Order: sequence, then C-alpha cells, then structure tokens
Amino acid sequence: MCLDIFDLDKVRSEFPALGETDEQGRLYVYFDNPGGTQVPANVPQAMTDYFRTANANQDGRFETSRRNDETIRNARQRMAEFLNAPSAKEIVFGQNMTYLTYTLSRAIGRYLQPGDEILVTRLDHDANVSPWVALEEKGIVIKWIDFNPQDCRLELETIPNLISSRTKLVAVGYASNAVGTINPIREIAVMAHAVGAWLWVDAVHYAPHGPIDVQALECDFLVVSAYKFFGPHLGILYGKFELLEQLDAYKVRPANSKPPFKFETGTQNHEGLAGLIATVDYLAGLGQGYAALQDRFDLPSLDGYSGRRQALKQALTRVNAYESSLFAHLMAGMQQIHGVRIYGITDPEKASQRCPTLAFTKSGSTPGDIAAYLGNQGIFVWDGNYYAISVTEQLGLEETGGMVRVGLAHYNTKQEVDRFLAAVSSLSY
Repeated sequence: MCLDIFDLDKVRSEFPALGETDEQGRLYVYFDNPGGTQVPANVPQAMTDYFRTANANQDGRFETSRRNDETIRNARQRMAEFLNAPSAKEIVFGQNMTYLTYTLSRAIGRYLQPGDEILVTRLDHDANVSPWVALEEKGIVIKWIDFNPQDCRLELETIPNLISSRTKLVAVGYASNAVGTINPIREIAVMAHAVGAWLWVDAVHYAPHGPIDVQALECDFLVVSAYKFFGPHLGILYGKFELLEQLDAYKVRPANSKPPFKFETGTQNHEGLAGLIATVDYLAGLGQGYAALQDRFDLPSLDGYSGRRQALKQALTRVNAYESSLFAHLMAGMQQIHGVRIYGITDPEKASQRCPTLAFTKSGSTPGDIAAYLGNQGIFVWDGNYYAISVTEQLGLEETGGMVRVGLAHYNTKQEVDRFLAAVSSLSY
C-alpha cells in the first residue's frame, strides 16, 4: 500500500479545520469532500492579504488597482499551469462551474440551428446536463449516453449510434460526482471530433484527485470549481482560444470584447483569485515546504510555467496513489458489512477507472438516517442525489432518498476510515 507517501501529520497541520472537535472531543471526519473540500491555512491568509494591500477594482491608474490586476494575471497563469492550458488567455473565471456552463451554453446556442444535436450523459451532475437541455427551446435535439447500472460505467459502445454529422457538442464528466466513475475523455474526444463536434468536460469532481492536462485530453472546453480542490468558492473555465474568440458573449457594451475577459461578466471575486493562487501553490508543494519535497522527490524548481506545471503533475500523481490505497481499504471494509450495497465499480482490477468516492445504501436505514447517524458521531457524509439526479433515477433510488456518499481526500487517514467503518457496522438492519 502507498499510505506512507505523505507526512500526514504535516499535511493535516496545514488545514485548520482538521483540528476541530465535537462536544465529546472527537475530531471531525471530513468525508463530505465531493461537496467541497477544506482549505489550507495559506488560502484564507492570501485572501486577507489581498483585502489589506490590493482591494480595488481593475484597470485603475493607482497602486492598489495595479496590485489587483497582477493578482488576476497571476491567478490566470496558475490555472493555465494547473490544467496545462497552452495560454493563460484560455482561462475564464466565474461564480462557479454551473454559472460558467450556463453562460457558455447560451453563447454556443447562438451558433446552433434547429435540428442540431448535443449529447449529454445520465452519469453527469445536472450542471452539465440542464444548460444543454435548455437549448431544446431553440430546436436543438438532445441525445443521451446511458450507463450500465451494474458498474455505473458509460455505455461507450452506443456513442457511434448516437453521434452524427448533426452533432455539435458532446458534454461529459471527467468523473462522476455520484459514484466516482472516471470516463475515458480522450477516447470520447476522438469520437466527437470525428464528426466536427466540440467536447465539453466537467472536471469538477476529478480535479482534486489527479493531474489534468487539457492538451492530452484534446477537449475543447473544461470546467472546474476551486472549492472542490482546496480553494475558495469560484469557477474556472478552460476554452480553446480560437473558440472563445469565435463565440459572442452576453456582456455590457463597455466591457472588453476579447477573450477571456468578454465572458467574465461584471466584477470578479478578486479576493477569491488571491486565494486561488495560494491553492495552486499549496498543491504544487503539498504544504510541506517545497525545498524538502525537492530533495525527497527530485522535483523541479517552482519558478516559471514549466516548473510549477511539473510540480503540480507530480504532486497530484502522488495524491492519486495515496488516495487509491486508502480507498482500497475503505472498499474492502464496506464489502464486509452486512446489508451494504455499493454502487459503481467494485472490481479491484478496474480501480484506476474510479475516484475515491463511494456511494452506498444499507438495508433497514434510509440514506438520510445514515448520514444523520454518522453526523452525530462527527463523521460528515452526504446523502441524496448530489444533483446527479439522472444517476439516482436510473438506479431506481430517487424516490427512496438516493444514496450515501463518502469521498476521500489526501488529508484523510486510515484511522478515519476505520472509525467510519465501525460506525456503519454498528447501524442496525
């Protein structure tokens, strides 16, 4: 197992929330990570520093505005590095992934004609479904890629029968926020581009669990939300520059007409962007002091685009290895508990095809009851459909309260998993 990849005491010390306890003195267990992760201390510090030294609107002829502009530029550069985007001009900021998807879907809809087709999946968060389905009002035809209820993997073999010369866009998740399935994005990109369609990728759930490379994926657009990977509440869109340039934005007349600015409606969350810089820098060094990491893992300098990008890739690769080992322990334990049904991939041979996210039900208890029981013991999990309503509908679970979702992050521990397993085992059935 790879559970010794990190100095967990050091990692956890970077997150103030991980030291919080309940009335009985028990540390809180944050397994609600898919709904939003905790943040390292340098993130709120960076936001506080912004308010103290750079709190102004952009493009002013004075010092605090110039500092604000530099914050925006640095945040855009950091996210280009995080996603391996060719240019920082391909990074758009917004309120969250849902907002950005609705904004761009409106812009894309201007170019579509009645009878044009968009493919969506039943495995996705509804933020990557409803914005596209809404274009039916323009006469756009929506086609659905289904998934196999047995292991919750997309039925990729059906795509050639769904896609056609009328297909203009395929919208798919990098990983399911409900059951953790990782989709083969590059393979889907090849099928989409073969008919001239664009590929829109929702990478919100995948982002904290492994490196993202938009060039290797060959996607046309990709969206993430920083609060899902240890940052503040804001969304980020990558779009190929030529496409961002081609699309018309809904904006006020004086606003900049060039990408990425034309899609950033109004004043942005500048303090959040300061926090985003700190988030990416934390991930590059994993909060341990980068000099120590360089010696241990032979990492490159953080200076410049290529150095930080390589550091991020290596850091998130280690995150993936640690989480995979911890998740294997969680999965093995859950499979031993009477009455538990796990949804998604359970075959150890296919473990690389899923994120460390486990959705389950337990006979004799509703998902809501289980989540409340665990919450009362200081163990935080989600229940319901997590806005992936097509998943719970397809699995026949929507009317019975959905599922319980457990999501691991790199700051979680084997001891926390064991505490969770003991609590689930203690539930009557």
